[in-house]
Amino acid sequence: MAVAFIQEFAIVNDDHSTTNYDAIAERLGTDPPDGAIVHTAGFDDEAGVFRIFDVWESKEQAERFVNERVMPLVAELAPDAAQPTRHGYYELHDLVKA
Repeated sequence: MAVAFIQEFAIVNDDHSTTNYDAIAERLGTDPPDGAIVHTAGFDDEAGVFRIFDVWESKEQAERFVNERVMPLVAELAPDAAQPTRHGYYELHDLVKA
């Protein structure tokens, strides 16, 4: 069954910049990684966070992408970036593809 991946970063001092996210996304390109079903990212002002929410075919595929592709770019482009206040995976009970 598919898994959800979620990361949340606190909005500090009403800062809605996406400089780090955009730089990393640009380097990753637009080709979907193996196992990715959907990727979303945006501000949830009510919760006070910038949220990344993805759906993957498996946790292993998601972890491989994060560890092998995303984290090296974070280390290179945004080594002092804020750490997520929430980071995790959970198995989905249901998934409907449009």
